[in-house]
Amino acid sequence: MKNLIHGLVVTEMISSKALLYGDEKTKKLLNVKDEKRPIAVQIFGSDIEAMVYATKFINNEKIADILDINMGCPAPKIVKNGDGSKLLLDIDKVYEITKAVVENSNIPVTVKIRKGWDSEHITCVEAAKAIEKAGASAITIHGRTRTEYYSGVADWKIIKKIKENVKIPVIGNGDIKTVFDAERILNETNCDGIMISRASLGNPWIFEHIEEYFSNKTLRKIENSEILNTILQHINLEIEDKGEISGIKEMRKHICYYLKNMKNASEVRNIINHLEKRDEVEKVLKEFFISD
Repeated sequence: MKNLIHGLVVTEMISSKALLYGDEKTKKLLNVKDEKRPIAVQIFGSDIEAMVYATKFINNEKIADILDINMGCPAPKIVKNGDGSKLLLDIDKVYEITKAVVENSNIPVTVKIRKGWDSEHITCVEAAKAIEKAGASAITIHGRTRTEYYSGVADWKIIKKIKENVKIPVIGNGDIKTVFDAERILNETNCDGIMISRASLGNPWIFEHIEEYFSNKTLRKIENSEILNTILQHINLEIEDKGEISGIKEMRKHICYYLKNMKNASEVRNIINHLEKRDEVEKVLKEFFISD
C-alpha cells in the first residue's frame, strides 16, 4: 500500500471567459485567504485566449500553488459551450489548451478528465497521452463517461490503464467513499494519489480518517457534539460569504448530508428547509443533537 502524499485543496471551477471579461463574482471565487495550502485553482474553458488570460491572471496574483484544468465536468451548462468533458471529443484541442496553459504558467499545471464522452468515445488514454505531451505535471481521471454522470460504478480499470500509459502522476477519482475504498483503489490501479469530492459532503472527516488509517490503521469516532459544532461553523462561514438568507438556503443541502442516516433526520430536514434565520436553524439543530 502506498503512502499518501500531502493533501491538496482544490477550488470550485473558475470560468476562464468570465475572468477575461472581468466578472467580479468570478474573481470573488478566487479568494483563498486562510485556506490550507497547497491549493489548486481549477479553471475551465475551450477558448485558448481566455484560458491563457486566466492562467496569467492567477499566476500574476500569486493565488495558487497549482493550476488545474477541468476537462471532466459533465454539467449541461458547461458542455453546451464546448467546455469540460466535451473537450474529450477533440484530442487536438485537449493538447493545444494544455500546452498553452503550461507555457504561460509559472506553477505546475494539472488536468482532470473523465473516461470519455460516452461508451462509443472512450478517449481518456489518448487524452492522457496528449496532456502529458503538452507538459502537464499530473492527470486526474474520473472513471465514468460524461453520459454516465455519477450513475453506475466508476471504472477503476481505466485508471490503471492510464497509469500504464503515461509517466506523469495519475490521480484516481470516483466512488472513493470510505478509507477502505481509498486503500483498494490505490492497490488496484497503482495510481499515485486520490481525489475525493462528493464523499466529503456531510463528512469532512473522511480526509482525516484516511490519513489516520494509512498511518496506524485506526479510525477516530466522530461524536455528535463535533458534528453539531462543525455544522454551526459551516453555517457561520456560509453567512459570512453570502449573507444570512442566501447562506441559510445554501446550507440546507449541506445539513441534509450531515444528518444522513441519523434517526429522525428527515423530520429535522423538513423543518430546516422552511427556515431562513440562523438562530432558528441553530435552535432546531441543537435540540435535535441533544435529544439524540
